[in-house]
Amino acid sequence: MKPERIFFKTVAVIAVTLASSAVGTALAADITGAGATFPFPMYAKWAEAYKKETGIGLNYQSIGSSGGIRQIRAKTVAFGATDAPLSGADLEKDGMVQFPAIIGGTVPVINLEGFKPGELRVTGPVLAEVFLGKISKWNDAKLAALNPGKALPDQGITVVHRADGSGTTFNWTDYLTSVSKEWADQVGKGAAVKWPAASSVGGKGNEGVAANVTRVKGAVGYVEYAYVKKNNMNYLQLQNADGKYVNPDDKTFASAAASADWFSVPGMGISMVNAKGADSWPVSTASFILMYKDPADKAQSAEVLKFFEWAFKNGKGMAAELDYVPLPDRLTAEIGAKVWSQIKK
Repeated sequence: MKPERIFFKTVAVIAVTLASSAVGTALAADITGAGATFPFPMYAKWAEAYKKETGIGLNYQSIGSSGGIRQIRAKTVAFGATDAPLSGADLEKDGMVQFPAIIGGTVPVINLEGFKPGELRVTGPVLAEVFLGKISKWNDAKLAALNPGKALPDQGITVVHRADGSGTTFNWTDYLTSVSKEWADQVGKGAAVKWPAASSVGGKGNEGVAANVTRVKGAVGYVEYAYVKKNNMNYLQLQNADGKYVNPDDKTFASAAASADWFSVPGMGISMVNAKGADSWPVSTASFILMYKDPADKAQSAEVLKFFEWAFKNGKGMAAELDYVPLPDRLTAEIGAKVWSQIKK
């Protein structure tokens, strides 16, 4: 069985379990949400455990951050999920609150034979040149200089990117913008951008990018770390803001989040890209939840809060299993007091 097939079957089983569980319990209690693919493995694992304990199901559509924002604005779901946080002005206009639910990391993944995960390394500026298409061969002199003694092949690089509006893309391009003036000037950051590399292919969701990188020889792309683990994908070490080369895992994500000042901006929508710290992963990010202050279905909204309250208290071990970073108790208490208190019951 090919690697890409393994993950898609896993996702399909989880999706059917969550959706069908809604039929077997009181429909009024079931939770509906949609959005980011970045946290989907975590939400699926939490939902499975929550269903067993409470009998309440979760129907979460992993459709990308832009889709989640559209659906919550259309009031077709009780919560939206986005990795690209809304601004304070947008939240005020929409009558919504926003809070982080989980922390993880976006990882540059590759399909290059003969190398172990993390064996090859890259700096931010050189990685930006790869995604710009300026570096189009794996044995380019700049990549070779960063990897002395490694027999890099004379093989073309295909950039794999998201084809849908994506918070993962927002954070990835936020990082590239922070480390490369050329990227900032030519492309910039956003949930959807015009990808400049001549050899490139799009994929829908983190799932689609993971599948295309696995399929295309010589590919490079970007996915959330849980997808790296589930698909046994190869990845690049990244140089961080302190000049250290680091591997992605829950410890390096937690290091990046350690100094986060969550309430320094409206909606808690801070950026953690290129965070200081010798152990920090440079593309660490949070995934956010969007809810209405005055929800039309207050019972459904209350169930959403119960779900995340349970997940914050009981889901830390499950988060660690997937190398996500759970929010500290101090922060979840502040979210309850400062954010959830704004939601009418």
